[in-house]
Amino acid sequence: QEGGGLGQRLGAMTCTVGTCNLNQFALDFDGNVARIVQSVEECRRAGARLRLGPELEIPGYGCEDHFLEDDTTQHSWEALAALFAAGCTDDLLCDFGMPVMFQSVRYNCRVYCLNRKVLLIRPKLFLANDGNYRETRWFTRWQYGWTLKQCRLPIDFAEAAGGQTVAPMGPGMLQLRDTVVASETCEELFTPNSPHIALALAGAEIITNGSGSHHNLRKLDARLQLIMSATAKSGGCYMYSNQIGCDGGRLYYDGCAMVCVNGQVVAQGAQFSLQEVEVVTATVSMGEVRSRRAAFSSRCEQSASSPEVPTIVVDFMLGGAALPTPPTEVRIHHPMEEIALGPACWLWDYLRRSNQGGFFVALSGGADSSSVVAIVGSMCQLLVKQVAASNPTVLRDIRAITGDSDYTPTDPKDLANRLLYTCYMGTVNSTADTRSRSRVLAGEIGAHHLDCNIDTVIAALLDLFVSLVGRKPAFRAHGGTDPRENLALQNIQARLRMVFGYMLAQLLPWSRGRRGGLLVLGTANVDEALRGYYTKYDCSAADINPIGSICKEDLKLFMGWASENLGYPEMANVLRAPPTAELEPITEDYTQLDEVDMGMSYAELQQYGQLRKQQRAGPVSMFRSLVTLWGPGSNRGLTVPEVAAKVKKFFFFYSINRHKMTTLTPSYHAEDYSPEDNRHDLRQFLYNPGWKWQNRGIDALAERYEADARMRAEGGRPPGR
Repeated sequence: QEGGGLGQRLGAMTCTVGTCNLNQFALDFDGNVARIVQSVEECRRAGARLRLGPELEIPGYGCEDHFLEDDTTQHSWEALAALFAAGCTDDLLCDFGMPVMFQSVRYNCRVYCLNRKVLLIRPKLFLANDGNYRETRWFTRWQYGWTLKQCRLPIDFAEAAGGQTVAPMGPGMLQLRDTVVASETCEELFTPNSPHIALALAGAEIITNGSGSHHNLRKLDARLQLIMSATAKSGGCYMYSNQIGCDGGRLYYDGCAMVCVNGQVVAQGAQFSLQEVEVVTATVSMGEVRSRRAAFSSRCEQSASSPEVPTIVVDFMLGGAALPTPPTEVRIHHPMEEIALGPACWLWDYLRRSNQGGFFVALSGGADSSSVVAIVGSMCQLLVKQVAASNPTVLRDIRAITGDSDYTPTDPKDLANRLLYTCYMGTVNSTADTRSRSRVLAGEIGAHHLDCNIDTVIAALLDLFVSLVGRKPAFRAHGGTDPRENLALQNIQARLRMVFGYMLAQLLPWSRGRRGGLLVLGTANVDEALRGYYTKYDCSAADINPIGSICKEDLKLFMGWASENLGYPEMANVLRAPPTAELEPITEDYTQLDEVDMGMSYAELQQYGQLRKQQRAGPVSMFRSLVTLWGPGSNRGLTVPEVAAKVKKFFFFYSINRHKMTTLTPSYHAEDYSPEDNRHDLRQFLYNPGWKWQNRGIDALAERYEADARMRAEGGRPPGR
């Protein structure tokens, strides 16, 4: 076909394309197929001729080691056959995501289908294998270069495909009658030499990206810049699809499906949503794409000499007569909105998919537990808005969770009273201020709140201990001389709160004549986990934790934001109170404070965490960085020995407490310096806390820095090194 199959009359051609956010659930093939079918139907109603879905949308991205089971691949082909039978690909070009086996090797693939035929199986070229991702554990990247192989389709699938037994497999393009379509997948967009560069130079005008990308605080802008830049220099249409929601793990996939044309976003979906299916469509002027490309001389030179990409000719047109969609303003949430919305949506998915009756929080009146209940309150506000917007799935799930088939919530506080249970578990060391803050905040949110003292339970356990060993431990403030006494007496309080909290979680709905049990929410933040500043198996031990990878400094900002924007003014009072565990007796000259206890500030912990994980700094490298940031000449103006002492202290406490990460409650992933041990931060949990070799390196550097500083002060010049 001359001119790449593009007739001259099509210079002003437009085509309508559809992409989507899908709230898929790992291994929920029935539900996943139903949501794909709904997205297809909505694309049709909008006049789209090309439909794009998220990465591995058929089985769900989060299957993890289930991908190693042949069942998962087999069920994916069965689901694709069901989509064919439902007519999803009838006169609609569909780009699905699923695993495919080729020569006994498993690949993460895009599968282009049209009219119940597989046109192309496009394997992923570069796999995500860092941070939260372990794709090379389950898949192999395509290593045959820009070539196509013939992949034999499963025998059972052939009937659904009208007898088709093989399909081309590889990084090819589809040459339609009026345009050229190609794809890349998620991680490939983030690589330095992304496939879309070669594809665009080879003539692809529409590039699709089915993604499985999770939410990180302040991450969306970076993703948007990459998507816009994909067509800013070379022109073209870039379609992005993503999962949205919790599909069974710690990640929240944050949607934001979009269509970008010539470097400008023309359509954008929600980043946080309780809708299971959101379709985003746009009408694209291919004439504008071609005009931009042809006017860029250097691009034309590179395109004319670019390597050839395998092309499959398809007798199908995307073109129509609709007017093109104009550019739209990009929407990016404020980070505090991200904290209010992301964990709230994650909690809702977890609650409805676990079929529990609500949440329980041990509400202490402190910053962390108050932030958790505020997030649950935000969830209830979102739910009521969705009910008012006639979201049938949300209403169905609310009625199932509450066990009330006639219930239609109109007030977030009333809904919170059914879904959120809180209890203040005070001791003789608790204050009236924290007790009051707990009660007032629970009332503002609408939670079913209880208040009790657990001193009698603590006393009973102490009496049992004394009867066994014949000695009674005492707090430091009461004459205890061994630090172990003071620590053990604090830990008793914390651990008994966990035990009683789980009892309440099991029986509180029963006591009110409600269905189900409650999910216990953890309330430890990322900085405390990094430092190990919590009791193992205390209230940090829970079912899930919505703030477990959010830093204290961000939580402080969130509390101020929530007091004004969520309608919880008591959060401002919580913010003004100094953080304290309230586990030791208060005396005339001593009040327990978190930062004093830890020997470091939360702001310092955030810096340590970012350097340790994101900058991959060991003790010596961290010292080098912090001498610049905190040492002489900086705003802090610490001496070099002071910086060295701080680094050594951090690594000591990090080391002796690392074992706690093995039992850390599964947490919403929001920060890349999370020390969570399950997959994100893979390090041993038994250390030599002396760090002798490393500390000698710090001492040697400190001496060198101070000697250089003295020489400069005397007007000399430090020797080169």
